[in-house]
Amino acid sequence: MSVPLLYESHCHTPLCKHAYGDPVEYAAQAEKRGLKGIIFTCHCPLPDGISASVRMSPEQYEDYVAIVAEARNQFAGRVDVRLGLESDYFPGTEKWLERLHAKVPLHHVLGSVHMQVPEYKARYFIGDWFEYQKTYFKHLAESAETGLFDTLAHPDLVKNEAPHAWIWSRIEPFVERALDRIAATGVAMELNTSGRQKAIREFNPNPSMLRLMRERNIPVVLGADAHVPHRVSEGYEDAMQSLLEAGYTEISFFLDRKRQSVPIADALKSLRNPVAA
Repeated sequence: MSVPLLYESHCHTPLCKHAYGDPVEYAAQAEKRGLKGIIFTCHCPLPDGISASVRMSPEQYEDYVAIVAEARNQFAGRVDVRLGLESDYFPGTEKWLERLHAKVPLHHVLGSVHMQVPEYKARYFIGDWFEYQKTYFKHLAESAETGLFDTLAHPDLVKNEAPHAWIWSRIEPFVERALDRIAATGVAMELNTSGRQKAIREFNPNPSMLRLMRERNIPVVLGADAHVPHRVSEGYEDAMQSLLEAGYTEISFFLDRKRQSVPIADALKSLRNPVAA
């Protein structure tokens, strides 16, 4: 039997109000798949009720820490369960996030620009979808430059907000500028397999953007963005094949907020019981 190597680096808990299943169920799926570990990255609380309907409240943060700790205890010696966070880059909340990230030790902090939340849209959408896409990639670059995040999650998520307005040849120069800025920070980026369930049914990012990331030597972290236990590590086999096709040879993950890497060829061999995306 192959030695477990990989982590699920992006998954949620019911505290975000749109995920289902206890952390122990997610950990059980990680064990079934032959993962070495799983890092919970539930949606962070934000101040002033921002996006409150799809995230834990500030008062629930201690509950989040506790339920992940419970899963860690139950799976000790079987699956390495770690605490992380998916934190929104919403300009003006940087100090809030800095304090939040310092409350307890975190292993992986995902930075996300969630352009679909009402407060973000109210502030930045001016009726032009192309301008909105450009704003999204500008903020993606800014998020890397804050130093708050280890990895940028689902980095072309904006394409799903208005699929009819997503024209790669038009947005590509702006993506390249953002990637130049991101590459200069050393922040990793995610290959998120949940994209196949969204309006544009492909991984986030798409193959063209993935190649641009490779040209800039931007490290990649795998995440299934699991909101139900059976989706833990879903599509990882296909995702790693996409990485190989883009020219990557290693896949990364974070522990103690330090990046570690394993060869993709070895990681592929380590998985069990494939889950199609």
